[in-house]
This record gives sequence, structure tokens and C-alpha cells, in this order.
Amino acid sequence: MSYPEKARRVIQLEIEELQRLHARIDETFAQAIERLLSTVRQKGKVIVCGVGKSGSIGHKLAATLNSTGATTVLLNVGDALHGDLGVVDPGDLAVMLSYSGETSELLDLLPHLKRFGIPIIAITGGAQSTLAKNADVVLDVHVTQEACPLNLAPTSSTTTMLVLCDALAMALLEARGFQSEDFARLHPGGSLGRALLTRVSDVMRSGDQLAVIQPETAVREALQAMTRARSGAAIVANSDGGLAGVFTHGDFVRAFQKNNAIADLPVREFMTPRPVSIQADRLAAEVLATLEKNRVDDIVVVDESGKPVGMVDTQDLTRLRLV
Repeated sequence: MSYPEKARRVIQLEIEELQRLHARIDETFAQAIERLLSTVRQKGKVIVCGVGKSGSIGHKLAATLNSTGATTVLLNVGDALHGDLGVVDPGDLAVMLSYSGETSELLDLLPHLKRFGIPIIAITGGAQSTLAKNADVVLDVHVTQEACPLNLAPTSSTTTMLVLCDALAMALLEARGFQSEDFARLHPGGSLGRALLTRVSDVMRSGDQLAVIQPETAVREALQAMTRARSGAAIVANSDGGLAGVFTHGDFVRAFQKNNAIADLPVREFMTPRPVSIQADRLAAEVLATLEKNRVDDIVVVDESGKPVGMVDTQDLTRLRLV
């Protein structure tokens, strides 16, 4: 078997286990979300515990929950019995991850968490394990086969656990009504933070950098206006200031290829009517999504009344390090 074939075999095995997980999702998952939602709404913390590979998955779950506004603490199981239990308060909730459900370190911690009276969600492949029997909600991540050719190294099981944790975090996010503005508040750094915190009005071209013409403007004059603005497109506005369309270098090239005597013809014959537009008060992140969806290089910016006030060029986003 070739190396690519081996890779496809591993991926296929993990896909099949994820399909089994998909089929197992039921009301138990809903119970877990309700418990998490109640904890977050009451300003409690989510305490995540795991050992080994499950601990690594728990680290990712804690990071995802924190990044989406659900206060989460990753409790080191070894340190928990030597003072770190001080982070646990009544009103918190514990998520304990162990594929076997018999990890001794976690079982040693169980009675102490029970003493706080906090609910426990177990993510385990051992539905009849000690951990499962002591949990309030059990989420089953059992797999029939690891993707390891020896059926030993945690592969399918860790993938299944990771995907279930992502499903928990995203379902909780939606249940809480978490919005892009909330995400921006928690991610101020890097290109993602800039895109989420920046408004369209902050990045759009306006003033001398914006070419605005009328439908009757000749193509020759439209090109001159675009050259002065150093822009690859011009907004076409009606006499009342309303948006009529957009005229781009691409429109010019396509028209010129059909008729090289177009310089004195009005741009209304070649412009793109009803161009892609976005309101000035929207987040710059929405510009990125709009560009990708519509596969255009320029987006007209409009005010609340729909009148054009600027334009965003993909080159501007690169210059501002938003992409």
C-alpha cells in the first residue's frame, strides 16, 4: 500500500467514526448544553479536567470556550489535590475527559468535585465506566477502531472527542446569542482582531481617492476620473446622489474589445448596475466575506439611505493588514 493510500485509509477510518458520533447525538447532548448555558448565565466557571491525550483535547476545549466568552479554567489534575481546587466554586460546572473513564487521577478528583456539589459532564468512551456512573451527563465518544494500524495509538478516539468538544462550544455559542461584535472584543490582536474591530467606514476610499461619475459621463472622462483617484473603479451616481452602478477597468476592457470607439459614449451603456455594496457602519470582516462570496475586487460603500459614500478596494485591505 502506498503512502497516499495509507493516508486515505486513516482519514476514511476517522470519517467513519465521526459518522457514528453524528448518529449518536441525541437529547443527552441537549442536556449538556443546558447545563453549560445555565452555568455561564449564572456567572459560573467551566472547569475542564483531563489527562494525557484527553487532557490535550481538554486544553483545546478550554481555549475555545474562553475565546467565545464562556469563562473556563483548565484544572491540572495532578495539582488539583495540592491546592488548585481553590479555583472551584459552587455554581461552577466540571467537564471531565477520559476515553476509558477509568483514569485513576480523574477518579481521585471526583469525590472532591462532588463535595462542591457542581454538576459533572463526562466525555468518555466508557459508557459504563466509573466516571460515567458518577457524572450528571455522559457524552459517548466510543469508537470501534483506532486509525492506528496497530489499533493502539489514540487517533480516531481523539478526533471524535475533539469534534464533540467543538460541537459543544459552538452550540453553546449559538445558545448564548454570541455575535461577531462579542468575538471582536475578545480578539483585539492580529489581522482577525483588526478585521472585527474595524468598520467599513474606517477602510473605505473617500474624498480625492474616490471617483464618482454620472451615467451620462463619457467613458473617456470616467477613465480620467479613475486615474486621478488612482482607483480601478468609479461609482456611478444619479443626479440625486443615488447609486446607479459601478464602472470598472474590467467593464472598459470588455467593452473596448467589442468596440474600440467607445471613448465618447456614456458609461451607462457599459457600467454594472446594482453593484455589490455594503453599509459604512458594518464591520470590515463583513467586507472580507462579501468579497469572497461575490468574487469582486471593489465594493461600493453606502449610507443608511443607500447613497454611495465610498468604496473598498481589495488592495486597501492588504495594505491595512486585514487579509
